[in-house]
Amino acid sequence: MLKAIRVFFMLKSLWAVLAALLVGAVLIVISGSNPITAYRALFKGAFFDYYGFATTLVKMSPILLAGLAVLLPLRVGQFNIGAEGQIYLGALFATVAALYLPEMPGWLHILVCILAGMLGGAFWGAIPGYLKAFHGINEVIITLLMNYVGIDLVNYFVSGPMMAEGAPYPYSPEIRETLWLPILMPRTDAHLGVGVGLVFALILIIVFRYTSFGFSLDTVGKNPTAARYAGISVRHSIFLTMTLGGSLAGLAGTFEVLGLKYRLFHHFSAGYGFDGIVVAFLAAGSPIWVPVAAIFLSGLKAGANIMQRAVGVETTVVEAIKGLVVIFIAAGLAIRYKESFWARALRRRKSAAAGLKTAARPKKE
Repeated sequence: MLKAIRVFFMLKSLWAVLAALLVGAVLIVISGSNPITAYRALFKGAFFDYYGFATTLVKMSPILLAGLAVLLPLRVGQFNIGAEGQIYLGALFATVAALYLPEMPGWLHILVCILAGMLGGAFWGAIPGYLKAFHGINEVIITLLMNYVGIDLVNYFVSGPMMAEGAPYPYSPEIRETLWLPILMPRTDAHLGVGVGLVFALILIIVFRYTSFGFSLDTVGKNPTAARYAGISVRHSIFLTMTLGGSLAGLAGTFEVLGLKYRLFHHFSAGYGFDGIVVAFLAAGSPIWVPVAAIFLSGLKAGANIMQRAVGVETTVVEAIKGLVVIFIAAGLAIRYKESFWARALRRRKSAAAGLKTAARPKKE
């Protein structure tokens, strides 16, 4: 029985997805459509159609990197809710590097833009990381509020100093074609960014599985007291992971500019930073499952419009499914925590009872 319960919790993300899809099916029925037909159109369009799959990969690039940006601080027990703002700052720094730096060879300029974007995201992640690590200020509140500051900061630049001449909408001038990322699938927008995201996921897998640095981060996340006793700096671990997480989110914003939009737009992100939170929790904090969770969520977003055109189901159903996934995962974690609490209490009770029996046992002469 205990083994079955453990297997259940190991697959909690799968159960959360299935439960969310089931509730989504009920919503589709209420809207007057057939859920089987709707889901067939959604998943077929997102994964088995050439252009639909290309759209899935386009959305996967920022979602994957945002998921890694949330997951990295999560391994040390920190919640990075600010990936959205970090995406915006990364895009801003990359666009400035693309538009205003002196001309240089294309590949070198692309590399400089990528580093600039990562620097922008890292800067925006380092601020809450420093405040939490050295001043104990709650990182959830700080990162959440900094999202709006970052978005408004970008909006100021694209509607003022960086606004293209004669633009009918706040956006910057277009970057040079030599700075555009290579396309993976001909006649589509699927670019190299998703491949870079997969490389970073592989790097994190190796770091957490095979390096002492990854082990030290895991120790900080699981037991900060034990980490301090072992000589690991908890403060520096928190600051470093928040900064590195911000750099990955900044890279997501960079690729939106270099690989897809080719200029900086007002409100260019479709909430990818918040999607990264869903991905990190769906992956249960493991970088191995982040690409799987990212492509699933990207497929939902890419197939939503196809489902709407095919059977008339509103795309808001997909947003509801995303929210339900988070709710069911959170419910599973709460149940597991409660089960662990009562298991620990039962062990303490048994231990106390055994101690009383030992104390009450008559001593031999």
